[in-house]
Parts: sequence; structure tokens; C-alpha cells
Amino acid sequence: MGRTTASCRTVLGLFFAISGALISNASPNNYDASNYPTSDVVTRDVCVIGGGSSGTYAAIRLRDLGHSVVVVEAQDRLGGHTETYEDPVTKGTIDIGVIEFHNTDIVKNYFARFNVSLTKATFSTAGQVTEYVDYKTAKKVTGYTPTDPTAALKTYTAQLAKYPYLTPGFNLTYPVPNDLVLPFGDFVKKYDLGDLVMTIFNYGQGIGDLLAHPTVYVMKLIGLDTLANIQTGFLTTTRNDNSELYDKARAELKDDVLLSSRVVHVDRSVNDHTKVWVQGPSGVKLIKAKKILIAIPPKLDNLNGFDLSKSERSLFSQFGNSGYYTGVLRNAGIPDNVSITNIGPHTLYNLPALPAVYGISSTGVPGLHNVKYGSPSTLPAAQVEADIVASVKRLTSPKTKPEFAIFKAHTPFELTVSPAAIKNRFYEKLYALQGQRNTFYTGAAFHTQDSSLLWEFTEALLDDITGWF
Repeated sequence: MGRTTASCRTVLGLFFAISGALISNASPNNYDASNYPTSDVVTRDVCVIGGGSSGTYAAIRLRDLGHSVVVVEAQDRLGGHTETYEDPVTKGTIDIGVIEFHNTDIVKNYFARFNVSLTKATFSTAGQVTEYVDYKTAKKVTGYTPTDPTAALKTYTAQLAKYPYLTPGFNLTYPVPNDLVLPFGDFVKKYDLGDLVMTIFNYGQGIGDLLAHPTVYVMKLIGLDTLANIQTGFLTTTRNDNSELYDKARAELKDDVLLSSRVVHVDRSVNDHTKVWVQGPSGVKLIKAKKILIAIPPKLDNLNGFDLSKSERSLFSQFGNSGYYTGVLRNAGIPDNVSITNIGPHTLYNLPALPAVYGISSTGVPGLHNVKYGSPSTLPAAQVEADIVASVKRLTSPKTKPEFAIFKAHTPFELTVSPAAIKNRFYEKLYALQGQRNTFYTGAAFHTQDSSLLWEFTEALLDDITGWF
């Protein structure tokens, strides 16, 4: 599963969304296609907006199927949430974003296509010590031991089994079962799942206020396929460099990727093609494409310049989101073999109140520690960095001078809507947008924050996209 963090999540730049292609109001002098010379016009079957996990997979597979593509990506690389830090001193690599994948054929075939070898993922290191600390006071939580989730996990799995239609997407039945829209905290009480809460909280970092979210979002995050892989083992790259997949995809796509580029205007007013104006390092280019595949979070502030319909605007405006941040620290004043997990000593299920650091963990690279931070909503990157530094100083010494070897913010992260919207067929209406105005959608907002499952979702969508040609 393309999970991020030590509990499996990842991070992007604050100003660029998950898949990366931020859309702006900035515009060329005009949008008259006849004013653009041939050298500034790109004609393709599909324009993929966003070169993250879903967008890159779609581009590669569409090319494999014989269709021409162009990918518009705001960052200077492909991969979105997948990012790897290489220590310049030791050359050791640390995956600070997506760290594991499901052991499924689609995953193995995709990596094999680029000759990237996989191995079973392991997350424990000999001699590693975990401390449980209240980050607010920097005091160890006396007597705390992690709960045994075994019995609660069996109960949770039995509940999941009632909703097999959640596995491929938000394919809800109506009326929506009440349990799916219960706040997860109420669901936990109803089925006595308290011993499982901390496990889900740590595994599902980035979801935000876990107990407040409708249960359906937790079930999407920790679904049947995920539980199966917890039993059998996840996969990761043999070279501890998950970005290798995207580096090789970038090399294959060559000029079919427009990096450091953003959409500034879109015209979907005619039936047989679309026009997309893109601002990049060399100026504005016009893309003429039969279809558009949007692989970025469909938040309104990500879609400035888009000719949104009334229904698109109405649906996208309902999304709220969490914030998720990650980095690698040096000079943290913490021994290399020590990880420090944030624990709320007097809170329900000992969950730390967010926004806060989830934890600081050892990386296996001398002198470097991984840090993960979560918030129920978007926060400025500078505020998060300052809070992390302050937390480290509390944990160690005011004289400690931690530095970020790398810091990434991905927001918006988990996109959610209200229980009332879910019951009012929000996801049915959202899925009905597929194919309208020559536009298709993929990405976590349409499924879940999991690369492996998003590749399956995107694969299933390809027949619909290519069937329109």
C-alpha cells in the first residue's frame, strides 16, 4: 500500500497539492488558440493534471495502451507523496513519504516494468528503543504500554466485512448504513474497539481528528486489503528508495512531462476536445487534448482557472481536509536508536491532541531522525516547523539546535465531507462527474490515501477513458 510515515504516510510541498499540479489564476495575455505558434502547442490524447502516484501510473498505462499523453506537474519531480531523502554524507536513503506497498499483482507488475526490485517491508531495527512521552510536558508517561489490539481487530474486521463495496471505491448503498456515518469515536464505543484506536491512529497518520471523522473514512483507510497485508507483509523497494520508480517513469515519459508547471486556464466548451493553458519555466504552452484526467485534490483553490460547472463547484466546495507534514531532523539531541512517540496521558485512548508531532523515529542513518506531524486542517509550513523545533527542545534541552535536513508539507491531505453530505449521495454525485465535459478524475479524494489501491482504481478507470476515443 502506498502508505506514508513510520505508520505509513507522506508529504508534499505546502503550496502544491498531493499530486502536485496546483492550478492558478495567473494567465497568458489571452486564450486565443490561434495566437500560439506550433512550437507552443502540445497535442495529445490525454492531458494528465498531476504527476503524483495516480497521475504517473495513469500516464504510463495510457502510453502502454497506445495513447499519447502529457503530464502537468507543479513540482520539479514526479511522485507526489513518494519522496526519498539521500544523506550526502553516508549516501543512506530515507523514504519520508510513501514507504510501503501492498503485495498484489498490480504493484509487483508496475515495479517490475521498470526493473525496480521489491522486498518485504520491515519496520523494526535491532536495538531500537521506543519511549512514550507527553510532548506537551516532555515527561515520560509512567506506566503506559501499548494496548493489545488483537480482540478488537477481530471485531473491527467483522464489521468491515459487512461493506465489501468499500474496497474498490466509495460505492455506497443508499440509504447509507448508519454505522458508516457515525463519528468513529461513537463507532469505537458501540463495538468496544478502544484497544484498537492507538494502532489505527499511528497507522493512519494524516487523517486528522480520528475520532470525529465519519467511520467510512477510517474503513477506507484501514480496509480489508490493508488488514490482509498486515498479516502477510507489505512490500518496499530493495534499495530503500521508493522514488526510483518515479525517476524511471520520468525518464521514459521524457518530454511528455511538463515539470514546475501549473494550469492557468481550461476550456472544455466543445464536445470533441479540450484546451489547457499551462505556465512553465519556458512560458505558456497550449495543450490540446481529447480528454483530461485530473489527479490532484479537487479543492476549489486548486482549481482556479478551471471552467468549473455548477455541479463541479458545488461538490468540490464541500471538501474539508487535514494537514500532514514530514521531515528529517539532524542535531536533534536524540540517540540514533531511540524513537519517541507522543502520548496523551489524560486523553481518551491516550491520543495526543492535534495539531502536534506524532512522533520522532530513528532512521537507521546515523545522526538523522524522521519526524511526522499532523493537523485537523492546513497550517502554514513555518508554523509546523517552529512547533517541531520547540517540541524537540522540550524533549532534549533548550540548547539543542535541531535542523531540518528536509521538510515537506502535504496539504490538503485527507479530503472529507460531512455525514449529511454522505447521506445525501455526495459520492454518487461525485462519481457521476466521470466523463462529463471530457474530464475524468482519480486520486485519494475518489478512493483513499494508498498508492497501491489508487493504482487499482486508476486501472479500472482506463477502459472508460480510452473507450471515449
